[in-house]
Amino acid sequence: MAAPGRPGRPAPLVLFVHGGAWRRGRRDDMGLRTRDWVPGPFARIAAAGAAVACADYRLSGEAAFPAPLDDLRTALRWLTLRSSELGIDTGRTVVWGESAGGHLASHLALAHTDPPLAGAVVWYGPSDTDHSRDGYDPANPATPEALLIGAAPAAAPDRARAASPVAHVRSDAPPFLLVHGEKDTMVTCANSEALAAGLKDAGAPVELRTVPDADHGWYGLPTRRWRTSSPTRCVSPCA
Repeated sequence: MAAPGRPGRPAPLVLFVHGGAWRRGRRDDMGLRTRDWVPGPFARIAAAGAAVACADYRLSGEAAFPAPLDDLRTALRWLTLRSSELGIDTGRTVVWGESAGGHLASHLALAHTDPPLAGAVVWYGPSDTDHSRDGYDPANPATPEALLIGAAPAAAPDRARAASPVAHVRSDAPPFLLVHGEKDTMVTCANSEALAAGLKDAGAPVELRTVPDADHGWYGLPTRRWRTSSPTRCVSPCA
């Protein structure tokens, strides 16, 4: 956990959820493009005044959805119970996820109501397990989405819908910031567009930012543009 250097008052919390196609990943890894940052991304958020907690969750090789979501809710409850000793205010929690972690972050923001989250930041997250990317076959039982829900989405439509954040939008959802590369080949930008449209239609606050020339994980962006532009835009709403 990264904590801000501001004693005397509880800090807002950023709960980070890692990606990895629900099959792999490290809780402290925001992706390849951030691994050489000095200071690192979590230290930057802490320097802005927010505490950062990075949660583990069960991967698809261990348990099917909603197990990973249950794990995130348990982590948030644990943090809430220990908030006074940790110096954090979990009533001001922003969940931030990238890729598969963005999918789970969306679910947590839409499902957790006690207390409700303060917001969600989602980087290139899947929002519909039936339509993740071009050429995706929902009848294939070996896709990451099928492994997530324990069956091919076409063979288990109820499970696929339950695992799709776009099916769970609500009018009292916390504010969402959705950021997606326009040339994403692993999770098409249409996922964030669909979730943004659903939230907007429901009357929930949402902002969608698309990034020209960016593939999944911000590949395709020049290093200078990535270091000086994208992190600043996405960190600010969290802090």
